Amino acid sequence: MTDHSSMSMLRFSTAGSVDDGKSTLIGRLLFDAKGIFEDQLAHVEEASRRRGFDRTELALLTDGLRAEREQGITIDVAYRYFATPKRKFIVADTPGHVQYTRNMVTGASTADVALVLVDARNGVVDQSRRHATLSTMLGISELVVCVNKMDLVGWSKDRFDEIVADFGELAKKIGARGVRYIPISALHGDNLVHKSDKSPWYDGPALLEWLETADVASRTVAGPARFAVQWVIRPQSDAFHDYRAYAGQIASGRFSVGDEITVLPAGITTTITHIDLHTQALEHASAPLSVAIRLKDDVDISRGDLFVPSASPTRVGNEVRAKLCWMAQKTLAPRSTWALKHSTRWAKAIVTSLESKIDVGTLESIASPSSFALNDLGTITLKTSVPLAFDPYADNRTTGSFILVDEATNATVAAGMIEA
Repeated sequence: MTDHSSMSMLRFSTAGSVDDGKSTLIGRLLFDAKGIFEDQLAHVEEASRRRGFDRTELALLTDGLRAEREQGITIDVAYRYFATPKRKFIVADTPGHVQYTRNMVTGASTADVALVLVDARNGVVDQSRRHATLSTMLGISELVVCVNKMDLVGWSKDRFDEIVADFGELAKKIGARGVRYIPISALHGDNLVHKSDKSPWYDGPALLEWLETADVASRTVAGPARFAVQWVIRPQSDAFHDYRAYAGQIASGRFSVGDEITVLPAGITTTITHIDLHTQALEHASAPLSVAIRLKDDVDISRGDLFVPSASPTRVGNEVRAKLCWMAQKTLAPRSTWALKHSTRWAKAIVTSLESKIDVGTLESIASPSSFALNDLGTITLKTSVPLAFDPYADNRTTGSFILVDEATNATVAAGMIEA
């Protein structure tokens, strides 16, 4: 039996336009990698027959909502877990329809790799460009362009090369760092788990082989240590009258007993005396562990404060510039006010200016737009009611990201990535 406890974990998401085959790819990958229980497969086979398919429609493994099955499109994000003898995986199957771009952002926000599907017949379309741009904005280090439905273009190398050249130009414009191209047929499983003899001109790995061996370093472990206070644990009885700790999740890096830290935004300096994991005392703790930290000094600390090594401070301020994905039907206008959630801290925020907006079709920047509409991408500046302790998103996904919330409806209206 394979021991999964010490295996590395890779998170990846799907991206691309509607009907490019994202759900089918994930279903086929799970099927061929033996990541489906017998009762799940039986249910999908029965559902496929009921809907008149002459084959097992593996896309139904992830399209779980009734509306998804009826319309044949993915609406919500479906997460699936599977493992091979070499690695564990968490996959997010995200929607391709432009209306659900915000759902795609949710699924891609924690991914290490994005699989961008491109229909070989249609090539790179607007939604392919939007999703690739968003994946890069979200800090995903590797894009794997799966040129799907190659069987419908006769496994043409010329067509594959044409799409590679087209996407290559896009990758340069959006600043994508690592891009790999794989010709596939998700419906038939070609080049997914095993190399296919239908593409003798392709000398690269099958998709799963690449995913198993991809050297994607986890940025949650690398970089300066960051710990946002989620809860203050106060004395609850006379027996523990001197116990005071600060609970939360380590966002990045490593903390050790004896470290001198600074509590931000107040700038108070103190020393770590204990790190508790349940009833276990630790000398060191690294991301992404959730722990309780005890300090040498009894200082004024509350939810939302950030612990950082005194030798590796971060930035503090109440004015930030950020890339934004707008997710609401109502438009975003300058001088509008919202609730902002940054890590574990809430604040009031006013959008001071809309600096630019991206034309997804051309990837040209439109300066000083009058508003942002649903699914628009661009750059804004905003001012918060209290100081935030943050890193640029490129350095730290947790301390460099935020969401905007409509206080009237409590709906999340935007996802933001801090630049400065």
